[in-house]
Amino acid sequence: MAFSATIDNSQVFPVVTLSDSSNDTKAEIYSFGALLNQFIIKTKDGNLNLINGFSSAETALKEITQGFKSAFLSPFTCRMNEGKYEFRENAYQVEKFFMPPHAIHGLVYDATFRIDNTEVTETYASVKLTYTYNKEDMGYPFSYTISHIWKLESCNTLSVSTTIVHQNSHAIPYAQGWHPYFTLGTSVDDCSLQFSTDIQVEFDDTLLPTGNKINDNRFVTGVSLKDIFLDNCFYLAAEGTHICVLSNDLVKLTITPDKSYPYLQIYTPPHRKSIAIENLSGAPDCFNNELGLLLLEPNKATTFATHYSAEKLV
Repeated sequence: MAFSATIDNSQVFPVVTLSDSSNDTKAEIYSFGALLNQFIIKTKDGNLNLINGFSSAETALKEITQGFKSAFLSPFTCRMNEGKYEFRENAYQVEKFFMPPHAIHGLVYDATFRIDNTEVTETYASVKLTYTYNKEDMGYPFSYTISHIWKLESCNTLSVSTTIVHQNSHAIPYAQGWHPYFTLGTSVDDCSLQFSTDIQVEFDDTLLPTGNKINDNRFVTGVSLKDIFLDNCFYLAAEGTHICVLSNDLVKLTITPDKSYPYLQIYTPPHRKSIAIENLSGAPDCFNNELGLLLLEPNKATTFATHYSAEKLV
C-alpha cells in the first residue's frame, strides 16, 4: 500500500506523518496547534518542503508567536481592534496576545490537539485532531470544539477541513482561518502569484479594514512578485470556484478554498523566503466590522475546507 500514517511520540508532543510512497510525498502535522510543518514533494533537485515550518516540535512550542507559522486562526482572524468587541449587548476584552495596539491571530494557535484517529486506504492517508476550547480567555467566554482533518491523496494533493461545533445556549460569534507560509525553494521574487479577484479590502495604517474597497487587478492573470510587498486582504466573489496559484520555474502550487473561505490574506515577510497565503472566513476585525462574521448556532457543525495541489513543472 502506497499510503501510510505514523505517529512519533518521542518529541515534546506527538507528530504525525502522512506519506505517499508512490510519489515520495509527505505531510508532517504537529499535534501542537494541529499545524502543518512539512509538505514535501520530490523534484528533479531532490525533496522540496513547500512549507516554511519549524526545525523541531520544541522550536514550534517556543517560537509560534514569532510569525505564527502555519497557525490556525480561531475564533477570530488576523487583528481585532484593541482586542475589544461587543456581542449581545455585552462588552468583551480579549487578553491573550497583542501586536500593539491590536489582539492578533485568535486563541488556539498554541493548543495541543488530541489525535483522534488516523486512516489509511488505497487512495489516501488522513489524521483527525481535536481540541476543546473551554473559555480560557475572559474575552471569549464561549466554549467550542474544533477538529481538523488533514488528508494526503495522490498526485501531491493535500487538504484540510476544519469543523466547529458548540453547545452554548445561543449562537456565538466566530471566524476561521489559518496562516501557512509557502516556499517553492526560491526567493518570493522569483515566483508569480495569480488569484481570481480584483477587489482589495482597504486597510488603515494599523491594518484594520476601513469599510472601503480598492480595485486591484494585478493578480487576476498572474504577476511576478519581484518588488511587490503585500500585507493585504482580498474579497473572493460569492459565486464560482476560486483558486490561488503560486509558481516558479520548478513548481506550481494551486490552492483551492471552498465557499466557506471568502477572503484571502496575503503577506510577504521582509526576508522574502516565503509568502503567507491565508484563507479566511472573515476579514480582519470582523467581530467589529462584521465583514464575514459568522454566528454559529448551538449543536450545528460548521466546516471550512481548502485543497492544495503541487505540480512539478520540470
